[in-house]
Order: sequence, then structure tokens, then C-alpha cells
Amino acid sequence: MAYVRKTVSGAELNNFIHLPLSLRNRRVEVIVLPAENAVPEKQTGKVCRIGCCPNLPELPDSFFEPLPEEDLKAWGL
Repeated sequence: MAYVRKTVSGAELNNFIHLPLSLRNRRVEVIVLPAENAVPEKQTGKVCRIGCCPNLPELPDSFFEPLPEEDLKAWGL
């Protein structure tokens, strides 16, 4: 993972973020890490929504029945 690490004066950094008074006149270390990918990952293949693919099997009615109590407990529900 790429990152930036730099030592700057607190006064210079205070132009970008609010620093506590105790850090404004000191040298501080700044480490910048990515929070998330700015570019979404490419999808591999086409996205298929339900109903657009006629060859998919239909869901049985049992699919919509509530889960057994044992399964609910296993999921913490």
C-alpha cells in the first residue's frame, strides 16, 4: 500500500486541519494512507439481473419460508 510520511510544522498543517493548541507550534509527523479506492474495480463479466436471463431456474416456494429456529440461532438472530 502506498503512503506518504512527512514531518511538518504544526502551524503549516493547521491550514488544512484543525490542530489542538498544544500541537500548533511543534513539529508533527503526518502519515497519509488511502481510505478507499477512488477508482472502482472493473467487473469481470456482465451483470445479470433476475428476470433478464430466461434460462435461470425458478426459485421454489420453500425459498421464501422462514428459516428454522436452529439456523436463526446460528446467525445470531
